Parts: sequence; C-alpha cells; structure tokens
Amino acid sequence: MNKNKININLGGGYMTLTFVALMVLKLCGVIDWSWWWVTAPIWGPIVIFIGFFVVIGIIALVADSFK
Repeated sequence: MNKNKININLGGGYMTLTFVALMVLKLCGVIDWSWWWVTAPIWGPIVIFIGFFVVIGIIALVADSFK
C-alpha cells in the first residue's frame, strides 16, 4: 500500500450539487423560483433534522402526560 497517497475531500454532496445547479439556473434566468426554494437544499435538511427532534419531544411529552 502506498503511504504517500493524499486523499482530498471537497465536501461536495448531492445537496451541494443541487444547490449549485439551482443557483446557476436562477442566475441565468432559466428558472424564476424564489431564492428560498433555490437555497432549500442548504437549509432544508437542517430544518427536517430539527423538526424530527421537535416531533419526538412532543410525542415524549404527550406519552409522559398519560402516565
């Protein structure tokens, strides 16, 4: 195995590529979407993640109130 090999990860995922594609389409005038929808691939997963834990917290509070 070669120990001198350097791995470079630029951190590009599907959401990043989707955002870049939508941004280019928006700036070129191909799509006439709101900037909220264009940037949704960036903030959308964070909102879903937080929303999941809020729902779990509400379920836990309701379940605890029935005990």
